[in-house]
Amino acid sequence: MSMITIEPATSERFEDAQHALSGGGDGRGCQCQWWMMTNAEWNRTTQPEREDRLRTELEDGPPPALIAYVDGEAAGFVRVGPRTAHVRLSRTRAIAPHSPEPWDDPAVWTVSCFVVRREHRNQGLNARLLAAAVDHARRGGARVIEAYPIDAGTGKHRSNDLFRGVLSVFLAAGFREVARPKPDLAIVEREL
Repeated sequence: MSMITIEPATSERFEDAQHALSGGGDGRGCQCQWWMMTNAEWNRTTQPEREDRLRTELEDGPPPALIAYVDGEAAGFVRVGPRTAHVRLSRTRAIAPHSPEPWDDPAVWTVSCFVVRREHRNQGLNARLLAAAVDHARRGGARVIEAYPIDAGTGKHRSNDLFRGVLSVFLAAGFREVARPKPDLAIVEREL
C-alpha cells in the first residue's frame, strides 16, 4: 500500500511542484497559470515566464495549491484559492454568467485545476487532493468553494481536457451541481 501525503505548495516545495506538473498533460507549459491571467496576458507569456509567476506565488504565499506525494514522490497538484485571484474565470462566458456567487466575494474560493503524473493516475489522487483542497479552503476562511468539472459520462474526453476535475469526484465529495452551461461542463459548489 502506497503512502500518500498532501502538503501546501510553498517556495521550499517549488521543485516538487515542477515534478508534479511535468508528468503528463499541459501542466509543465501552463505552470498552473491559465486561470490566473487574461487571454492577452497568457498569449504574451512564455513557459519560463509562467514558471517565474508560479515561483513568485509560492514565495509570496499563502500557498495557492497543494501537492500530493506518493511514497515521497511529488505525484499530483491542485490549485485552490480565492476565486477573485482567478481573473480568467470572471471573463469565461461558459462560466461567469452561470455562477450563483458574486464575483467580487473573497470568501468564494475555487478548485480550478488538477494535475496528476501519468504513473500515479487511477489511484484516487484527485479525490484525495479535492478533500485536502476543501480543508485548505475552510482553514483559509472560505464560505463557499466552487469548481468547474467535466462530466466524463457525456462522451469521450482527452486526459488534458480533465484538468478541471471530473464531476463524479466532486459529487462524491459533497459538492452539488448549481449550473450546467454546456452538456459536459458543470458548475458545482460546496458550502463550508
